[in-house]
Amino acid sequence: MLTALVLAFLIQTFLARVYVIPSQSMEQTLHGCPGCTNDRVLVDKLTYDFTDPGPGDVVVFRGPDSWGQNEFYSNRSDNPVVRGIQEVASLVGLAPPDERDFVKRIIAVGGQTVQCCDEQHRVVVDGKPLDEPYIYWEPGTGPEDMRPFGPFTVPEGRLWVMGDNRMDSADSRVQGGGGENGTVPVDNVIGKARFIVLPPSRWQGISDHNPQAVALGAPAWQAGLPLGAGAVAAWPTLWLGRRLLAPWRAQFRRRALGRDS
Repeated sequence: MLTALVLAFLIQTFLARVYVIPSQSMEQTLHGCPGCTNDRVLVDKLTYDFTDPGPGDVVVFRGPDSWGQNEFYSNRSDNPVVRGIQEVASLVGLAPPDERDFVKRIIAVGGQTVQCCDEQHRVVVDGKPLDEPYIYWEPGTGPEDMRPFGPFTVPEGRLWVMGDNRMDSADSRVQGGGGENGTVPVDNVIGKARFIVLPPSRWQGISDHNPQAVALGAPAWQAGLPLGAGAVAAWPTLWLGRRLLAPWRAQFRRRALGRDS
């Protein structure tokens, strides 16, 4: 058990971690809406050792001081035993981490100018409209309802991020009053969301479609190399999750059988 805990700590610190999607800001790419079974996503921490975060990447990051309440909210118990169980569960995505984290999609990087919108209500980067097939519009809303912003040039070393659910996402447009305060330092990025690992019906890769690729001719090779690292990290993370939670599952099973007998 101790060995599994140590391995889980090392993996979640350096390789990958499973996060629970807590809100609907990334619908329908990632499910977290009221009444949904929240997606659990594997976040690859190795990718950005090889390349920089780029447009289209879905990333988990620590909220800057200028940002408000975190999305991955955490209610840690004052009871040390319960709190310990919560910490273990957070390692495998069964409870939110006790951190101030968010999940969004990168729209523009340092040096690029972003604004909304052109005549067809599309977000524009460096004068070119973006191709964003992942956007979700809630019933009764559409592109014409998006509030204009910019133009704004993203400072070097920072990112402009937005949720796929454009009408229900507190992102770079509004956090900290928007502008520079709404951008995210590259150093705050924890990792790239690679796979939906739970529930089983949602098991799939997470699209990192580059919205600038068509407009700006951005290279497509950058995401290829690190993908293998994320895939390799997924399996030990899930295996450790089963190992760590096995004693509790067995205890609950025995109690259930006792009630039925």
